Amino acid sequence: MLSAVFIYNQKGEVLISRLYRHDVKRSVADVFRVHVISSPTSVVRSPVTTLGSTSFYHIRYDNLWLCAVTKNNASAAMVFEFLYRLLGLGVSYFGRFDEESVKNNFVLIYELLDEVLDFGYPQNIEVDTLKLYVTTESVRSSVASAVSRGDVVGTIPQSITMQATGATTWRRNDISYKKNEAFVDVIESVNLIMSAKGTVLRADVQGQIVMRSFLSGMPECKFGLNDKLVLDRDTNNTGAVQQSSSSLGRRMGGMSGVGDGESVEIADCQFHQCVRLGRFDTDRTISFIPPDGEFELMRYRTTENVNLPFKILPVVREVGRLRVEYEVLIKSNFNSKLAATNMAVTIPTPPNATKCRIKVTGAGAGKAKYNPEENAIVWRIARFQGLQELALTAVVDLAPMTKPVPWSRPPIGLDFQVLMFTASGLLVRFLKVFEKTNYQSVKWVRYMTKAGSYEIRI
Repeated sequence: MLSAVFIYNQKGEVLISRLYRHDVKRSVADVFRVHVISSPTSVVRSPVTTLGSTSFYHIRYDNLWLCAVTKNNASAAMVFEFLYRLLGLGVSYFGRFDEESVKNNFVLIYELLDEVLDFGYPQNIEVDTLKLYVTTESVRSSVASAVSRGDVVGTIPQSITMQATGATTWRRNDISYKKNEAFVDVIESVNLIMSAKGTVLRADVQGQIVMRSFLSGMPECKFGLNDKLVLDRDTNNTGAVQQSSSSLGRRMGGMSGVGDGESVEIADCQFHQCVRLGRFDTDRTISFIPPDGEFELMRYRTTENVNLPFKILPVVREVGRLRVEYEVLIKSNFNSKLAATNMAVTIPTPPNATKCRIKVTGAGAGKAKYNPEENAIVWRIARFQGLQELALTAVVDLAPMTKPVPWSRPPIGLDFQVLMFTASGLLVRFLKVFEKTNYQSVKWVRYMTKAGSYEIRI
């Protein structure tokens, strides 16, 4: 499997070097530095670089390069999954993972590398399990602390053995809460490219479902969505499902604008390792034993029937060579009871712009000003209600140029957040918790849609 793991700083200096097999030497670190780190950015096109019989898999984070080296035909997906899990391990242990934290904790990092890889084969890389026995004064698991205080019966080695060798390495079986709660956040990023004539050239939604679990014991959770295959197969149970999802929505203060329960076609999805994939393939029900605390349950992508939260109608006229006139109309397409917050519209201007006269109209139209550093008019709106229209008109004066250069007309960009709205129409149909003690649990669901790459050409 993996022959070596290296961590470099942005200059190419080796901060961490760990060899697992004898088929590579320490000097292989210099090969990666010369051919990848020191080469121009335009040359490095792939995260996988093969030189001779040696393959280098790398990711970049902050000011660090994480590189895995192998001479075998390794699974690229598994290698990158390991590198990202190693990155998450560093963030969990040190709060941040950069050059300074690596230098200050290099002894602990070498200990972790010895635990997570054995002869190049990935082993247990669960954060909660590793914190049971790879600790420092500042990093100590809650279980180890509880055992030391006498709050939990048993010994630390017993707790380590039970969790590391159990079927659910991501969760202990002695967790207890006075109030059992589960919080679900459905977070979507909308990506849009629209032509100047209003034609949608590309529209998709990248979504993630983040869950925070504060449940006692070893609960079994069942989670249902209104994706197309589910509702096509389960039309007889629609009433019970809607009642369940409505109950979840009331705890969040209403489900207005989230969706009408129609089916949503999910193009592809990725699950946390706790999800039983066999159940999902059979009846599309997401069944799992959740880790304690916050985790990402799934990622998904949709490309069909995307509900665009905003429609922009721009008119940009170049009047001669010394003036540009703008008329920008923005319409919100979601429920009037909802509102977008922290909204910013970036309207590009020519690089030789000298003066802007801007006017915004509409209730709560916010403020707009010319930003010469960005060559753009930045229009900020604190709160944009649903089914509302706002307009901006501007006249931009240009400085004369000895050699006129055609303006490239970059697209208008949007940034926003809308609570209790999903652009894909995805809806949580139910969330059920089963545990042998039959305790009552409270579930909360929240929806949020934000801008990804939301661009309108002019």
